[in-house]
Amino acid sequence: MAAFKRPGSGGFIAAAAVLVCLLVIHMSPRPPAQQHEYLGTFPPIDRTVMSRRGSSQKSIWNVQSLVHWKHCEWWTAKPITGPPVESNGYIKVDCHGGLNQMRRDLCDGVDVARLLNATLVLPNFDAASYWNDTSGFADIFDVDYFIQQMKGFVPVVKELPQELASKKPVRVDCRKQKGHFDYIESVLPSLVKHQYIIITPAASQKIDRMDSALQITSFGIYNSHPFYAKAARCHACFRALRLVRHLELKGAELLQRIPQPFLSLHLRFEPDMIAYSRCEYTGLARSSLDAINAARNGRISFSGEAGLAWRKRGKCPLTPRETAFILQALGIPTNTTIYLAAGDSLLEWKDFTSVYRNSYTKSSLLDKASLMGLPGNSRAALDYYISINSEAYIGTYFGNMDKMVAAMRALSGRPNTIFLNRRAFAEAVSQGLNGVRLADYLWEAHRDALVDGRGSALPDCFCMSNITDSH
Repeated sequence: MAAFKRPGSGGFIAAAAVLVCLLVIHMSPRPPAQQHEYLGTFPPIDRTVMSRRGSSQKSIWNVQSLVHWKHCEWWTAKPITGPPVESNGYIKVDCHGGLNQMRRDLCDGVDVARLLNATLVLPNFDAASYWNDTSGFADIFDVDYFIQQMKGFVPVVKELPQELASKKPVRVDCRKQKGHFDYIESVLPSLVKHQYIIITPAASQKIDRMDSALQITSFGIYNSHPFYAKAARCHACFRALRLVRHLELKGAELLQRIPQPFLSLHLRFEPDMIAYSRCEYTGLARSSLDAINAARNGRISFSGEAGLAWRKRGKCPLTPRETAFILQALGIPTNTTIYLAAGDSLLEWKDFTSVYRNSYTKSSLLDKASLMGLPGNSRAALDYYISINSEAYIGTYFGNMDKMVAAMRALSGRPNTIFLNRRAFAEAVSQGLNGVRLADYLWEAHRDALVDGRGSALPDCFCMSNITDSH
């Protein structure tokens, strides 16, 4: 991806049931003629028409919202009950996946530790299977700062006491736990008995759905966990974690090299992402298709009617070409300076940069030697740092990084944040819309979402408030 410019060169359905239904559709006999085969492409953009439309089209950032997101008062304004003096034992969290997934796992672990009156042991970040990355918590986050910030919420230690360090830990899978009493009945006995357990926290996506469904006031009622446990989680996630000094300095250096003002775009179209999504694409380069097929590793992809149904549920990552089209539809000028917060394995990126030519990445702004010394987690941390400090942020998938970035931007008063609507795009294309008609449809869908707050919705710890002033 070294060809990027350098400065100066210019609801809620169980996933298993959905998969079974799609597999039935996928394996059912089909007539030879496919009436609704979605090819993942659409007619080429008429640049003349789009440019004329763009001259009179206001930017999506000028849309007035009736609501905005801010941190909930129940974890910032109310006195929080501190932990008892005596701990029930030590808990360590299994953290897997990308950087922001592991960060969310840690935050969930803080919640559990406070709930069970346990001492939290700093986790190991298991990114080896994800990025071949052996960096740990202390390589990314300021350990001493985290421990200091968590005082009064959850006691945190770097290492186990000597009498427990040599013991084999008991592993407890918490992914099926739903509420306060599930943990008290199922997890606490193991903690008290063994004094040291390693937990696999509940899936963050499930927590988000529970929180969204149960939110009722600006003070929030998010799930059955007590407020003191939820407050510990919120504080850990959004106030106690900061990057180590050398990464903050590298991030500041990178930020200074990006022409200001700029938009940060989290573009997700990597082979593993596409393989995980189970989506099929045509019209891609042979090298891209080969990379995707290699990453599938036996995963079943959906095509035909099943593929269309899956895509219309918003499950398929947007291609760089589709992303460029949507940005144009939202009135974002093609001369906008854009930082691509993306991995080195991003596919088809030239389809985006051929439209938005003022695009930059870490690789185009930092020298090769500087990047060579940074493992995957550290590179992701730089993208995170840039994204929370950009004038505007757009996420194309609403994954873990998008949720974290949007939350931190709301916390610091940066309102220009939006997530592209994959479901609306797929629905419109399946109806045969293209060109200006498609652009108008997408504009209206994203405008409506911004007006009522859905276009920048945040996970737990943040609440929606009514506003009368414009952004």
